[in-house]
Amino acid sequence: MGTVIVGAVLVVIVIAIICGMRKSRKNGKHACGGDCGHCKGCH
Repeated sequence: MGTVIVGAVLVVIVIAIICGMRKSRKNGKHACGGDCGHCKGCH
């Protein structure tokens, strides 16, 4: 029973992280800070 509870808590945490990332992206925030001139990863 403990394994199921721990698994459910982990699933909730992962879903919360994904929702937070989606919300940040909608608001125009990026993981790298949105300054492509410095990271060269967006070009």
